[in-house]
Amino acid sequence: MEPVEDIIKLSDPGEVGRAEHNRGDRFIVQLSNVVAWLFPILMIAICAQVVLRSSGFNQAWLDDLQWWLYGSAVMVGIGYAVTNNAHVRVDIFFDGYREEKKNRIEIFGLVWLFLPFIILCWDVTVHYAIASVAADEGSDSPNGLHNLWILKVFMNLSFIFIGIAAWAAYYRFLNKLTEPVLWKQLLFAFPSTMFLINLIVFYSIWWFLRLTSPAEVTNREIGRLPIFGELEVGVEKIPYTIIITVVMTILVIGLAYLRDRASEARY
Repeated sequence: MEPVEDIIKLSDPGEVGRAEHNRGDRFIVQLSNVVAWLFPILMIAICAQVVLRSSGFNQAWLDDLQWWLYGSAVMVGIGYAVTNNAHVRVDIFFDGYREEKKNRIEIFGLVWLFLPFIILCWDVTVHYAIASVAADEGSDSPNGLHNLWILKVFMNLSFIFIGIAAWAAYYRFLNKLTEPVLWKQLLFAFPSTMFLINLIVFYSIWWFLRLTSPAEVTNREIGRLPIFGELEVGVEKIPYTIIITVVMTILVIGLAYLRDRASEARY
């Protein structure tokens, strides 16, 4: 008879390690379990299109629907894989490491490599989604699924979902090494923290200038203002927004440290 853990892995991987899951982990699992129903719907759509096409009744909207369903399910599935540690990995050496070393490697991979990439993907696709909404983008086929902007907006939002999954998993691994108070979370995830603060700094400045500038000033002209310039240090050029970001990141971590120390003193 198979061990209970192996049966669970096959029947409901989201229940593996549930005792260690935090609220973020459970949110990812529960939402993913709902979205997983898109796969049987996708299978029906594929089979229906095969039958209809072979009968001479090709439906362009069914072709589009397949991409919509597959794309949505896969993007959510990435977050689910992160939560359940089900992603593809090369663990020839990792499998033999002691538990503490494994946790450190997980943390490094999640918040020094993976999460900064996800934040970057969100930043790139938010413009992609906004342009699609503004153009009311639809299908290339007259009989296809229109309102394609819905799928592109969903893609952008899915990176937030994946980011939550990565941070929740990071919190879980950090909790195995030390008390995951806020300042430690921010410090040990320094690249992710700085990437996120950089987005906040950049867009805060840009939108402040956009809202306070005359209507005739174009977006391109705003992007050329001195605040978006660069500081020359020898042969290197460092954007002013990056300098502000570094200072703000250190300040935020410092304030979080003082907050956590004050909380400890009260208790």
